[in-house]
Amino acid sequence: MSPKNWFFSASRKLALLVIVVMVASGVSVAEWKEKVLYNFQGGNDGAVPAGGVVFDKQGNLFGATSDGGSGCTSGSCGTVFQLVPPVNKGSNWSKNILHNFQGQDGSIPEGGVILDAAGNVYGTTAYGGSGPCTLFGSTVGCGVVYEMVPPKTKNGAWTEKVLYNFLGNKDGQFPWGDLVFDKSGNLYGATQFGGGYGSCDAPFYQHCGTIFKLSPPQTKGGKWKEKVLYSFKNGKDGANPNGGLIFDQAGALYGTTYSGGSTTNCVFTGFAGCGTVFRLQSTAGEGAWSEQVLYRIKGRPDDGVHPLAGVTLGTKGDVYGTAIGGGKQEGGVVFQLVPPGENGGSWIETVIHAFSLGGDGGASPMGGLIIDGKGNLLGTTNAEGVYFGGTVFRLGVPGTHGEKWDFGLLYSFKGPPDAQFPAAQLFPDKAGHLYSTTQNGGTGQSCQGGCGSVFELAQ
Repeated sequence: MSPKNWFFSASRKLALLVIVVMVASGVSVAEWKEKVLYNFQGGNDGAVPAGGVVFDKQGNLFGATSDGGSGCTSGSCGTVFQLVPPVNKGSNWSKNILHNFQGQDGSIPEGGVILDAAGNVYGTTAYGGSGPCTLFGSTVGCGVVYEMVPPKTKNGAWTEKVLYNFLGNKDGQFPWGDLVFDKSGNLYGATQFGGGYGSCDAPFYQHCGTIFKLSPPQTKGGKWKEKVLYSFKNGKDGANPNGGLIFDQAGALYGTTYSGGSTTNCVFTGFAGCGTVFRLQSTAGEGAWSEQVLYRIKGRPDDGVHPLAGVTLGTKGDVYGTAIGGGKQEGGVVFQLVPPGENGGSWIETVIHAFSLGGDGGASPMGGLIIDGKGNLLGTTNAEGVYFGGTVFRLGVPGTHGEKWDFGLLYSFKGPPDAQFPAAQLFPDKAGHLYSTTQNGGTGQSCQGGCGSVFELAQ
């Protein structure tokens, strides 16, 4: 097997390898309309979008694919792409490939991209770069953080810069998920492996992951500087962090780990522990960071199993997230964590929705959540639904009298030629339209089940 997607492409497959139990859920489809903005064709065009999409100030969409492109001899190192909206109503969006990864400059993105105020694009690749990491006897690199710089002249070429090459061992390996900026322009992210502690997938990968910070150079032309803020140990502190970190107003970082934490209910999945929700805080300015585990996921039958995305913060300090498995109906969950009161105590977790395998409402949520202006939660599921291609859902905020969150199905993906299997967070525009990607589906003929799509959803 090639090194491509050896570890957490299994995350995509997990939702597809479950035993499907046909149960009617009675969920109705709301009147939202989907439009596929672009169908990836595989090969040089790219395939399997990694993460979601983001807008720039001009209304262009940016993202990455973990497969395809013309940069490697195998044609599978991945791409960074731009979608340009149509000038005339009724026309199609046009796609530009900004970069084909070559291997030495990165290979196989397993997260989306973010933009700075100047329009530069930042992301990570899971493999590639100059690091010494090996797999199946071959040097595959430890992953990179990259920047795409826009051209100075119209229709010019974008320029890729490798900001950091991961080195494995005590440093990170296999960066995963989206990056995030702080107010000073530093980048933060997660690596699934590396860090120097624990054994999470030996002999293929070493150690249990890191949270890292990447600081820009103080002088023009200088190097970015990496600092490992925390290394996971595969104990109660968690293991294999998922990226998609988020800051609170005090500058603390929140995220999840795929495994670790409670080790009693999830060993059968091949990983020790069901995952955690954690917070990292700087304890001495630029010095050490300390980790606090807010919640150790307990697993079946009542709790979730294995979060695969970051968390979302509510206005009252609540934390919301998803887990791809577990729950009473075995289809994954959406959970809420409520912070302790003034007198202290523990964070309290509530499963606010459990998905059902074989149900019309979808199953296996792999992406993070967003909160709309009314406090409703919106997200995607990677599997099941009316047509078994995944769904987009909304959880309506409960009232003041103890009501439950109201589940609504916004769209159920039909599969080729429609999109299929969303796995990323949604991105809203000012009009309330929702945008994201699917890993399969579309009209691409060179990939089994389609090569993936970018879609828009609107009322």
